[in-house]
Amino acid sequence: MNIQLQASEHHDESFNDVLVEQLKKAPWLMISLLFHAAVFGIFWNMEFSKRVVQEEKDINASLEEKVIEELEELEEELEEEEIEEEEIEEPELEEIDNVTEDVDDSLTEDDSLTDQPFDNKGALDILGVGTGAGSAFRGRGKGRKGGRGGKRANRAVEWGLEWLANAQSPDGRWDSDGYEANLEGPCPGKGHPLYDPGQTGLALLAFLGAGYTHNEGKYKDTVKNGLKYLKEIQDPEGCFGDRLAHNFTYGHSVCALAMAEAYGLTGFPLFKRTAQKGIDFIHQSRNPYAAWRYGVQTGENDSSVTGWMVMALKSAKLAGLNVSPDTFKGARDFIDSVTDEYGAVGYTQRGSGSVRLEHMLEEYPPQYSQALTAVGMTSRVFMSEDPAKSEPIQKGSELLAQLLPTWDKPKIDMYYWYYGTLAMFQVGGERWNKWNGAMQKAIIDHQEKEGVAKGSWEPIGAWGEEGGRVCATALLTMCLEVYYRYDKVLGTGRK
Repeated sequence: MNIQLQASEHHDESFNDVLVEQLKKAPWLMISLLFHAAVFGIFWNMEFSKRVVQEEKDINASLEEKVIEELEELEEELEEEEIEEEEIEEPELEEIDNVTEDVDDSLTEDDSLTDQPFDNKGALDILGVGTGAGSAFRGRGKGRKGGRGGKRANRAVEWGLEWLANAQSPDGRWDSDGYEANLEGPCPGKGHPLYDPGQTGLALLAFLGAGYTHNEGKYKDTVKNGLKYLKEIQDPEGCFGDRLAHNFTYGHSVCALAMAEAYGLTGFPLFKRTAQKGIDFIHQSRNPYAAWRYGVQTGENDSSVTGWMVMALKSAKLAGLNVSPDTFKGARDFIDSVTDEYGAVGYTQRGSGSVRLEHMLEEYPPQYSQALTAVGMTSRVFMSEDPAKSEPIQKGSELLAQLLPTWDKPKIDMYYWYYGTLAMFQVGGERWNKWNGAMQKAIIDHQEKEGVAKGSWEPIGAWGEEGGRVCATALLTMCLEVYYRYDKVLGTGRK
């Protein structure tokens, strides 16, 4: 009994001692449990939040894709509706008689009157102070139908456009080295196989220069398909075409110019986004505080690529697209840096003169060309310099007047003639009259007048083998559209 009692007392004492000890530790145990529970809750909540955020992102991405798909479907529907709308019939141009060998090569009185601006209101637009986006482009069709430039020039333009329309591929492009597949027989004059985007841009500019658009004139389908091709080859950054050619920026600038003009001429909403993206890529590729050459911000600049970029930017501005004013400042500073005291413009630096591929130097010596001077003059006009008041433009025009277009093999440079015609038209006066007479004779007299090649030009000259027949035909057709393609700036041609 005593043993049992002692054992019981010992057991009770041990249990009580243990219980007391546990109760003493209870606050710290509870704190530990609460702490671990809180930490677990935080981590669980973070993981749950991540899952929620990810789910929201997936949902938003899915919705965005769906919205984009719906917008694209809507655009296609709008485009189909635009094409299917009833069109207002307009009088067709009179049929052009075949040229005979006894055509009088001299300029008519009508030909010599092209020194006066076509539309005084539109003339303000080239300086960027016109009466509305796109109004600078909209006198083109009227100018063509009004016969500006003379009958021979207008006939040559129509022939050139007809050949280009026949040479277009089914997918809308102008194939630099494969255009013959679209014609009814051999028509030699292949260009560089990587230049299809640029060739397409040039050909479209020739149609747009005469006032033909996707919804006006007899070449609607030709222009529509060409613009659709440009839209399809634009990459996410806005660059037209792939970048396989080392000088792909040439092609991009020409395509961007064509798309900006197409939007400026028509105001068609579906062209706006594509045109703006093209201009955005021009901004992106420019060297900081300077100009352009090959590639994106390579640190190198040249006046040739810069000339095309400036034309694209100015046309975009006139069309109402977003253009940074700093871009023009950088381009002007570069053009100034390569212009010498005589008005001559260099390629990458002052005094470097016109350039040639090495194997073309002997056949087409650069001293017979002032191509880059003409580029610089045109760029200055597009950057709002008044030719009547600009010393570099006036000095440059003196140099060009000494090297008039002539179809003599060592002196043929269609690139020079294209920019020279743009520049001298803006200068006006006697120098323009001399240039205009020589230009018309050189170009019109040597246009193909029969067979599959009728309307085109043989691609000879300093850059003939690079550009080929498509390039030659587009450039020379645009030379003969100069009378209405861009209005004259205010103050020129009145001396």
